[in-house]
Amino acid sequence: MEKKAVHLNIKKVAIIHDWLNGMRGGEKVLEAILDLFPDADIFTLFLEEAKVSDKINSHRIFSSSLNKKKWIKKRYRTFLPILPLAIESFNMKGYDLIISSSHCVAKGIIPEPDALHISYVHSPMRYIWDQYDEYFGTSKGIKKKIIAYFASKLRIWDVTASARVDRFIANSTFVGKRIEKFYRRTSNVINPPIDTEFFTPKENPQRDSFLTVSALVPYKRVDLLIEAFNISGDKLIIIGQGPEEKKLKAIAKNNIVFVNGISHNELREFFRDAIAFIFAGVEDFGMAFVESLACGTPILAYKRGGVLDIVKDKQTGVLFKNQSVKDIIESIKSIKTMSFDVKTLRNRSLDFSEAKFKENIITLINKEIEKRVIK
Repeated sequence: MEKKAVHLNIKKVAIIHDWLNGMRGGEKVLEAILDLFPDADIFTLFLEEAKVSDKINSHRIFSSSLNKKKWIKKRYRTFLPILPLAIESFNMKGYDLIISSSHCVAKGIIPEPDALHISYVHSPMRYIWDQYDEYFGTSKGIKKKIIAYFASKLRIWDVTASARVDRFIANSTFVGKRIEKFYRRTSNVINPPIDTEFFTPKENPQRDSFLTVSALVPYKRVDLLIEAFNISGDKLIIIGQGPEEKKLKAIAKNNIVFVNGISHNELREFFRDAIAFIFAGVEDFGMAFVESLACGTPILAYKRGGVLDIVKDKQTGVLFKNQSVKDIIESIKSIKTMSFDVKTLRNRSLDFSEAKFKENIITLINKEIEKRVIK
């Protein structure tokens, strides 16, 4: 694939990322963007250098004043109402191109009038929009009223801040629809980059268990998987950690195994040996879905969200219609009777390669710059 260059008019680049305290899907996207802009500066609210990659740490990184306050840093989600003020405090003077990698407030940066601001949106701020009830629905009394008040204020700010973005990129069609719904803006869909050179199939996989890789939080609906596998008796491996871990372990039977603290190579082996990768929640995109396909393993998932950009029902996996234990059990039975061509699964994953991601990003940026030159 021919490598495309960034437009010559770009001299100084800033990349805004909500927080850097781990290596998850958003950070993988950030790394791919940094490959395109090796001299870019990074701005982030919170930074823990030991928890991010050498590639990220090799850049000049500016963190907010909140990063110095340990009592805020440890519970940063509790302080959502003050995060807009912190992101707006960054000085963007002199930057020709600003790329915000945003799932919270990063897109609310204040650019200079002549700067081009492109926002790659992993999700509109889920805490205050479509997943508000999942995060705060159990609140009661005065706490519930306080949260509702600040959530309302944050929604107003979030919509206002969206006007500072020149071009939105959504990581999936699902996220693009939410950008249109909440911000009344169109977006280009560029799916996240997957390391398809690392995630590869192997000969003679075991295919002895189902697999899910997920943060153990309510909206991922790992509880539904456990209920279903408690009934079916099939082996399920759950890779992940989170606040729901103790609760989920308490309801799981012996055929369900929890795993964490594994290496990247070990994760790949789990993908390769699974009967299917299974997921019952709604993902904005779902990088693990593609990693599974790259390893030659089909997908079993709820028919909503980013998975619809990835999986073709009965061709690269099985999609169940209802988010219910009954539908999950029926789908488990169904997929066990099916055979999938590893080459077909693998070829589908190549549509989401890092090379394609980078080419699409550069093409879009250059088009936006050309529009300005013509004007």
